[in-house]
Amino acid sequence: MPSLMKENKFECRVSSVLNKNVRSYGKKHMFDDSNETCWNSDAGTPQWVIINFEEECSLSSFEIEFQGGFAGKECYLEAGCNEKNTVVVEAFYPEDVNNLQRFNLANKIKARTLKFVFNQSTDFFGRIIIYNLSLYS
Repeated sequence: MPSLMKENKFECRVSSVLNKNVRSYGKKHMFDDSNETCWNSDAGTPQWVIINFEEECSLSSFEIEFQGGFAGKECYLEAGCNEKNTVVVEAFYPEDVNNLQRFNLANKIKARTLKFVFNQSTDFFGRIIIYNLSLYS
């Protein structure tokens, strides 16, 4: 099943980057297919990842690989036609592990903008570390 990221043009924004060091910890590292690189947020909550596709896409599931100890808690997915018009679609509950975790949506959605919100983190300071984020139709 091919990733929506490989088949569609998109832009990504994140809430923060650790020490503003985008070279080492920037958002692009979530999509580079490397287990050696990651997006690392700065401290604070909530943290989020926004993906804006050029065209509307269908989403039925997604995969996230967190760093254990820096996983999201109280997470939800928002979707909409743009960043200013998103609504909560579904909550998801990751485990605090280093493994790739798959989340299947209860209902397939169509949207141009997806926002992954991490209201809390398993890290005391609220940091989130993601090695891989993949979306599937």
